[in-house]
Amino acid sequence: METLPCQGCRGLCCGPVSVTAKELTAIKKKIKSMPKKQKLELESQKRFHGTCIFYDLEKDKCGIYSARPDVCKKFGYYKQLVCFRRPELATKSLPLSREESVGILSIDFTWADFR
Repeated sequence: METLPCQGCRGLCCGPVSVTAKELTAIKKKIKSMPKKQKLELESQKRFHGTCIFYDLEKDKCGIYSARPDVCKKFGYYKQLVCFRRPELATKSLPLSREESVGILSIDFTWADFR
């Protein structure tokens, strides 16, 4: 599978990010296991409005990659989640979701919810 050209996007496509209860639990576990310094560095970054709170501007990548929500895994490869730099990669149709979203990262859930 071809990959997306995410380097240099500065997280502009990383939001809004909806999460399910199961994903929220995994993210909390991931954040809890992070070294304190890493958490503080990630939390203190100033992001574009609406950009996911876990997008690492300094490293230009997802700060919780191994626990990222399903929508992030699907982005760019599904017709409803097109990458503006590589729209030709969005060839699949989104399957019906079995789990309901409990909120949006950066809006419904902020760093205060992960301390």
